[in-house]
Amino acid sequence: MTLKKVLVSCLGAAVLGGIVAGGGAVVAQSNEQFIPMLSYRVGPYAAGGTGIFGGFIDYINLLNERDGGINGVKITYEECETEYKPDRALECYERLKNSGPTGASMFNFVATPPVYATMDRTLEDKIPVVAIGYGPAYTADGRVFPYIFPLVTTYWSQNTAKIKFIALQEQCLAQYPDLEGKPDRAAQCFEHAKKGELQGDGLDKLKGKKIVNLYHDSGYGKETKPILDAQAEKYGFQVVYIPVPHPGNEQQSQWLQIRREKPDWVILRGWGVMNPTAITQAARIKFPADRIVGVWWSGAEEDVVPAGDAAIGFIAAALNPAGDQFPAIKQIEELLYSKGKGNMQDPSRVGSVYYNRGIIHGVLNTEAIRKAQEKFGNKPLTGEQVRWGLENLEITEARLKELGLEGVMSPIKISCADHEGGAPVRFHQWNGKQWVLVSDWIATDQSLVRPLVEKEAANYAKEKNLPIRDCSKES
Repeated sequence: MTLKKVLVSCLGAAVLGGIVAGGGAVVAQSNEQFIPMLSYRVGPYAAGGTGIFGGFIDYINLLNERDGGINGVKITYEECETEYKPDRALECYERLKNSGPTGASMFNFVATPPVYATMDRTLEDKIPVVAIGYGPAYTADGRVFPYIFPLVTTYWSQNTAKIKFIALQEQCLAQYPDLEGKPDRAAQCFEHAKKGELQGDGLDKLKGKKIVNLYHDSGYGKETKPILDAQAEKYGFQVVYIPVPHPGNEQQSQWLQIRREKPDWVILRGWGVMNPTAITQAARIKFPADRIVGVWWSGAEEDVVPAGDAAIGFIAAALNPAGDQFPAIKQIEELLYSKGKGNMQDPSRVGSVYYNRGIIHGVLNTEAIRKAQEKFGNKPLTGEQVRWGLENLEITEARLKELGLEGVMSPIKISCADHEGGAPVRFHQWNGKQWVLVSDWIATDQSLVRPLVEKEAANYAKEKNLPIRDCSKES
């Protein structure tokens, strides 16, 4: 059977999209696994939505085209347009949660507000929410949040890696001051670190420094305040918080404030148009791009190309690298795009940062289904059964190589108590033409993050009168 794609309007409008091959609407069959796609292909964040969901859907189509699905079970999906609006995401959730022969496998919002809105609903609906690299960090405590999976790295963990990155740069510049202003400074500093030539990790060099946290004025943007405050107290640096109202295309006053503050570094917690606007404004006040460190929602081609030369040198966390050299992506180009079955309207975006992030979404979702099949059989599974697969998910380096995606992400292992996986973070830098990795994997500081996660999760459990699972009894 040919996989079909339907784009369903969450506003009750007519069907917006067509079928990959053939005609008519998707009719759920008894041997199909259903995954809702709550995408946003229009609105101020469409660049991210089209790339991520395009890669996600292409990976699913690859498995169906190449393998006949997962162990003989076809994967179907319906795409529901949210425009990155929480109320529409919830409408999509309610519309699609009972679709397919066994209901929704899991939900991927690729947006923080809907995760907050469905945290309690998941307990009743028994459908997991997969939040890859976003959402409330304290949901990593699976004892309290059995259905929420902030896989790979939470914002709190990622922020500890950012501070480590900044500290290493400070240590490097203290020893090699001639590197200041050089376009390859960040990469050279990591080479010195790899060779053991730096005299420490630089965390002591943070004392007295000033860091501006320029953030999207939303739940997503505010998410790292607790961890940044804790790090500032521990290491002795000052944090100045400066919000940017949605959607972020007006930032003149914020950058005038930054000019007055004269920070050593700026952390950019942007999304969509906010990112190139910030980079452009930084250039206008002559703040160096290589002293701005972005979250990984600020580190794609769409975040820098509109800023032109102002973006050269800008650094961001890298959940995944760009590039179409990976065998699985080559297969997507061969089996899908060469036959007109690719999901991206612009095939040149295949292999871009956001597209490859969609590939990671595809891997983590489908490997969880594959894991759950080991226990429950090669058949369509319920959300509760897929939840077990997510909680027992382990993807090794060897498995990534088998999937044709070695180097796209780090290995990950999930457990009852840990729904994050403790994955490390890399950083890449824009050179005007492409993103270049400028660090190895940096371990996140779980000695700081995990106690805060457990504290906030316990507070939530108390407020909502929720049980805390005994993971020693889970299997």
